[in-house]
Amino acid sequence: MMPNLDAVARWLAERVTRNPKRVVLATALVALAWVGLAAHAAFSTDYRIFFAPEDPRRQALEHAERLFTRSDNIAFLVAPHEGEVFTQDALRAVDELTKAGWKLPFAGRVDSVTNFQHARLVPGDEEEELVVGDLVPDVAALDAAGLTAVRATALAEPVLAGSLVAKDAGAAGVNVTLRLPGAAPDEVVRAARAARALAHEVAARHPDLEIRVSGMAMMNEAFMAASIEDMSSVFPLMGLAMVGLLWLLLGSGAATASALAVVLFAALSTLGAAPIFGYPLTPPSAAAPTIVLTLAMADAVHIIVSTNRLILQGRPRRVAVEEALVGNFEPVLFTSLTTMVGFLCLNFAEAPPFAHLANMTATGVVMALLASVTFLPALLVLVPLTPTARAGWGDRAAQRLSRFVLRARRPLAVGGVALSLGLGVAATTLESNDQFLQYFDDSISFRPDTERFMEELTGIYTMDFAVPARGGAQVTDPAYLADMAGFAAWLRAQPEVLHVYTVTDTLQSLSRLLGDGAMPKDPQLTAQYLLLYEMSLPFGLDLNDRVSLDRSTLRVTVTLDDLSSGALIAFADRSEAWLTRNAPHAEHAAGISPALVFSHLAERNTAAMMRGNLLTLVLISLCLMFVLRSFGVGLLSLIPNVMPIVATYGVWALVFGEINIVASVAGAIALGIIVDDTIHVLSKYQRLRRSGREPEAAAQLAVASAGPALVVTTCVLLVGFAILSF
Repeated sequence: MMPNLDAVARWLAERVTRNPKRVVLATALVALAWVGLAAHAAFSTDYRIFFAPEDPRRQALEHAERLFTRSDNIAFLVAPHEGEVFTQDALRAVDELTKAGWKLPFAGRVDSVTNFQHARLVPGDEEEELVVGDLVPDVAALDAAGLTAVRATALAEPVLAGSLVAKDAGAAGVNVTLRLPGAAPDEVVRAARAARALAHEVAARHPDLEIRVSGMAMMNEAFMAASIEDMSSVFPLMGLAMVGLLWLLLGSGAATASALAVVLFAALSTLGAAPIFGYPLTPPSAAAPTIVLTLAMADAVHIIVSTNRLILQGRPRRVAVEEALVGNFEPVLFTSLTTMVGFLCLNFAEAPPFAHLANMTATGVVMALLASVTFLPALLVLVPLTPTARAGWGDRAAQRLSRFVLRARRPLAVGGVALSLGLGVAATTLESNDQFLQYFDDSISFRPDTERFMEELTGIYTMDFAVPARGGAQVTDPAYLADMAGFAAWLRAQPEVLHVYTVTDTLQSLSRLLGDGAMPKDPQLTAQYLLLYEMSLPFGLDLNDRVSLDRSTLRVTVTLDDLSSGALIAFADRSEAWLTRNAPHAEHAAGISPALVFSHLAERNTAAMMRGNLLTLVLISLCLMFVLRSFGVGLLSLIPNVMPIVATYGVWALVFGEINIVASVAGAIALGIIVDDTIHVLSKYQRLRRSGREPEAAAQLAVASAGPALVVTTCVLLVGFAILSF
């Protein structure tokens, strides 16, 4: 050990053990401050938090939203248990949802089959007149013939069929577009809860119908609900299991309570760091307390196990605590510092939540370090720490393990490296794939609701193309409209496409009513058609979500099947290429949608997380070369640090074949405990080598010394994280 660190450790140990009550009181006051800060941590319900402001895809998305409307929506599904949706009961439910949808918080537009603005010609005084109005103005007035007519019109209307009405007439949808002002963090939650209450209310009045709720707003609310559910139920269960196992392995309730106090302090400080930095909580950053928990648990267990061993050997408790702190100070310090440096590298990730994760984790690691070398020793002096012979089981197991490892060192080394290399090759086959639904299990209603939506009506993945007319022309330019009609026809021919929504369909319908059925060749006539149609539309159902206010850009919306991230990106690339090659009168337009931005982000950030983990391991090895004063040992540390992560991703590749942006964080979560194990064994090995021990004896004693704590932390964390899988 470095003499200066040895002196620091002894000085600190003496001060802490001589004034334990003051240390505990000071820590309690700091903990109260962290509790106050943690109470202000709030979840974000805006998926845009994942995208940096300078992200070109986010900029394109926001530009399109400025031209038209935001994509936040709530979608209701109405599906009869038997038969078709074109019945009095089903259409009445659709009509109720449509009218009540306008009253939902922040509702700006409601679209359904009943309020679809149907254009038709009616006899006038001198000639036929164009009338635009609700397709179903009065559900109660519909007789059998009326229902048949509505069915025929809806299924023949390209705007409705495959979007708001299933092509087999088995279901209908009601889409509520939200205008979120962004003034309060609970806007999405308020809208989502009101929508869910409305669905339950309508379902109660129509027992023969299935009413489901989906949409982007519901997904945003589901992210928050899932995180809150995990933090309020799963994580406490995980904690209870870990505490129970820790008590069994340590053989002391007081020791277990001391370790738990350190873990809670570290987790609170990590959560409290979010409001300090001004970070909202997101699924990635919500993992920070769990990451810090692993390191805090490891730090505490190493010191407690060493203290128990020394007490069983006959040391007075205070002396045992001091010696345990001195003996573990160096590995605990450098485990914390190297882990902190590694996580700070995540600030280079493109998604802001990963930078939030990095800085929150770094804060928690520092606080876990401080608590482990001050608060924990003070507690161990004060609590009735009386380890039984059961606490020595780890020493006996570690000694047997160390002897076995040395006897079988060659086959273990060769086999371990060969297995890791094989799994490493498998890990290279992992494909990035982020699909929203896979983030949730069936306990979160968003997933089963959305799956039913996709089964009965249409897909949930959409992509917009905001296509400007070339050279500053207006959207009424006949050549431009011909290009857009061709683009829509090409899109409908693609196997991934379920529905295409474009204003050219509306123009063609108007032309069939008012002209010869072909798209007008005169831009002024087209402008007259649009003006006549828009003047007939009611408030809230104008064409501003399809045509920009300056009449320079049309919005084409494509509804897609359930696609992987790679397939979504490939479709966007293919569509953009078609526009460039085949639409000479239109400017280039990129595909834009939240799902597409997430797909690009997932590919970049999954790769960034992998690179970040490797960079972290290299930095840790460089640090170990310095602190252990050995180039060889520092280089050697790469093997036990890299092998577990490579093997894990290799097994994941063989079992699942793909990885999402959340699963890519698993390496970062495991990194803390992996590095902790490595540093504790190597630091003890180096100390023994400097004391004159031969390599074989030093290796055996290092494993025997560090082994009990490693086994305890591994078992406890294994059980804890296994619970999360359920």
